[in-house]
Amino acid sequence: MVDYQSPKNVMAESTDSSDTTPTKKILVIEDEADIQVLLGYNLRVAGFSVIQASDGEEGLLLAVEHQPDLILLDWMLPLLSGIDILRQIRNHAELRNISVIMLTAKGEEPDRLRGLNGGADDYITKPFSPKELLARVHALLRRASGGHNNILSCFGLDLDIEQKRVMRDGQVIHLGPTEFRLLEHFLRNKGRVYSRSQLLDSVWGRDVFVELRTVDVHIRRLRKAININNKPDLIRTVRSMGYSLEPPTE
Repeated sequence: MVDYQSPKNVMAESTDSSDTTPTKKILVIEDEADIQVLLGYNLRVAGFSVIQASDGEEGLLLAVEHQPDLILLDWMLPLLSGIDILRQIRNHAELRNISVIMLTAKGEEPDRLRGLNGGADDYITKPFSPKELLARVHALLRRASGGHNNILSCFGLDLDIEQKRVMRDGQVIHLGPTEFRLLEHFLRNKGRVYSRSQLLDSVWGRDVFVELRTVDVHIRRLRKAININNKPDLIRTVRSMGYSLEPPTE
């Protein structure tokens, strides 16, 4: 993770994103000055135009004025909270389609689900790696742009339906056909818990006889594949209920 106070660490985490269109605008709504500096630096190095606000009211005004391509939104803000801003964005005719990544120290499950259910496209918990955050920014912008409707993205995962390719934070992940279909199902229904029987019906099909424990085997394979290099686990096991895809608990 990054020491927000260290310029050396800030520069070390920067990435070269030459394929990024320089005109893409990112609005950062964050009240902590050191995180503002960190995000502003890395986003500009990546080729983005950066607009910054330090409180909720200013952030909402700048969102209306500039209509950015993506918003990095802190949860705890003065004057107007991040979740209130998110609600207003999703109810605003000109803003509702803007991609939003929530930035927060709130790692508890109810808070994560509240943000996602409120309309956030992704969720990252502080402290975070700028490299990981940039990967998620690129993924959401790809998904929002024309010609990329076959890509499902969330929590740093990118699943290309047409190319049958999966990446996490920019690193290729190799999956078998069943694991690929499982991940596609979870990405289309993030945050929702599915029982083994429901997963069998959705992924294997209603007319196929497969034992329930087969689901556990493929979940273990999927979990091992996507949690590469000791990355946080994205698949939550809910005792006596089933499985869901959720942002990691830091």
